[in-house]
Formats: sequence, C-alpha cells, structure tokens
Amino acid sequence: MSVIDTPAAPAAPPQPRRRRRPEPETKERGVVSRSDRNRPSVRIWFRIVQTILLVVLIVSGLGPLLWAAKASVSTSNAIVSDPMGIWFTPNEWGNLLLAWNGAQIGRSLGNTVILAVGSTLTTLIVSVAAAFLLSVLRPKWGPWLSGAILATLFLPGVVSFVPLYLTILDMPLLNISLQDTFWAVWLPAGASAFNVVVLKRFFDSIPREYMEAAKIDGAGPLRILTMVVLPLSRPILGVIILLSVVGSWKEFLWPMLVLSNPELQPVSVMLPKLAAGNSPLAVQMAAVFLTIIIPVILFVIFQKQFLRGVGQAGGVKG
Repeated sequence: MSVIDTPAAPAAPPQPRRRRRPEPETKERGVVSRSDRNRPSVRIWFRIVQTILLVVLIVSGLGPLLWAAKASVSTSNAIVSDPMGIWFTPNEWGNLLLAWNGAQIGRSLGNTVILAVGSTLTTLIVSVAAAFLLSVLRPKWGPWLSGAILATLFLPGVVSFVPLYLTILDMPLLNISLQDTFWAVWLPAGASAFNVVVLKRFFDSIPREYMEAAKIDGAGPLRILTMVVLPLSRPILGVIILLSVVGSWKEFLWPMLVLSNPELQPVSVMLPKLAAGNSPLAVQMAAVFLTIIIPVILFVIFQKQFLRGVGQAGGVKG
C-alpha cells in the first residue's frame, strides 16, 4: 500500500498593517493655537501681553502694601502733600514704635491671634463632630438635623445678632455673662453651617470600606474618627483652618459688640478708634502697615501648605 504525499496548503499572503489612527488631543485649545505661537510676530506680541498683565498684577497686588510701607516711615505732611510720590526719604522710623507701643497695636495683634486660634479650635471641634455624626454615624434623625443646618445658610448673619447677644449676656442653664471675655467670640464662631456642610460632603467621599474594616478590627466611633477619617481629611481641614483664621482676623462688628474693654479688643476694632482719635496720620499708617504685614508674612511662610490643601480638597483617592 503506497502512501501519497498531499501537497502542503499555500501560506496566506501577509496582510498589510493597518495604520493606527492618531488619538485625538485631550487638551483644550486656548485663544492662541500652538502653530500660531510658533510664528515670530505672534510670539512677540504674546510675550508683550504677558509682560503687561504680569506688571498689572504685581502693581495691583503689591501696590497697597508698598504704599503703606512708604507712608509708615514718612511724615504726615509728606503723606498729605505728595501721597503718590515714588521717591521719598524714610526719616520717621519712630512711627512704627509709636504705633506698636503708643497706639497699643502690639497688644491688639496679640488679642487678634488669641481670638483667631480659639475661634479656629471651636470651629474644628464643632464642625468635625457634626459632620462625623451626619456622614459616618448616620442616625435616624440625621436628615432632619442636616436640613436644619442647611436652612441656617439662608439667614443673614445680622438677623442673629440680637438673640446671640442676649444669649451672651445671660447664658442658658449657667446664668453667667460672657461679656468682655474671649469666650463670647470663640463660641459663636464654632456654629458655622458652611463648614459643617463642606466637611460632610468630604466625609461622604471617603470610601465606606475603610470604616467597615476598622469596625471589623474592633474600632469604636472615636477611634474611627481619629485613625481613619481625620488622617484622610487633612486637605479639607487645612482649608477650614485657613478660612477660619481669615474670617476671625477681619471680623469687626461682633468683637466690637461683646468686647468693650480696650485691653481685649483686636486690631479690627482698634484701628477705627485710632483713626477717630488725635493720633497723627503717619502713626495711623504705621499701624495699618503692621496690621497688614504680619498676615502676609505668615501666608508666605505657609503658602505651600495652604495651596496644597486647597488643591487636594476635591476628594479622596480610593
């Protein structure tokens, strides 16, 4: 029996490789396209516009601070006669010392720091506790409380001044007056509905698996808050701290109502009194400069932490 060899099947011809389509660009196009920027005429005008905008921003941002620095070491006559003069001779360095000691700006700045720190602490304690209750613990009456907190956002702050002031004069259950004490400013600062809503939204974005894993390991609510929620909420807590410090620093009406003692008043209350008194204009400008320069220095030192907190406050990566 013979075996007939069958011929092998011919190989299939190689198919031509399909060209890959270029992926569409995901970047948004600006006012001037990339090809237009490569043109010499467009590039020159583009740099000129950028330079002009940069100069305008620097002048508008640093202009008031530089003018206050100039006025703080000038005489009162020089400020009135040539307020927009660029060239000047800084002869009145004693204005800063008079403003610090004579006008009691140093003491007022210390009071402002105390008020800002205390208001920030009460804000963090109350806001974190309320947001943790509504977002993590989730009691049955939580939606009612959340709705009541949201309703307070529609009320103007001036409407609550009278009942809040009467409460400070006679605290319920305690029957004591908080007038002319720092507590009169610290306690109302903690009741911030906006901070509670912001923190609750951020806590809602934290994956629930983290809390469930902590519960399986035997962690209670307090431990979940301190070991899971707060470490993941550092960015938003930094934003809340920044907003609380800025809000407390510039607060004027409420400290003026509850702090009638000049030894307890912040700079926001002392500066108008200094302007209404018989202090020279140069001393007043020196006080304004000292009031401005300290927050600017603090922001320059901690700007990385502030900007990082604002940038990372959008959510938590799972």
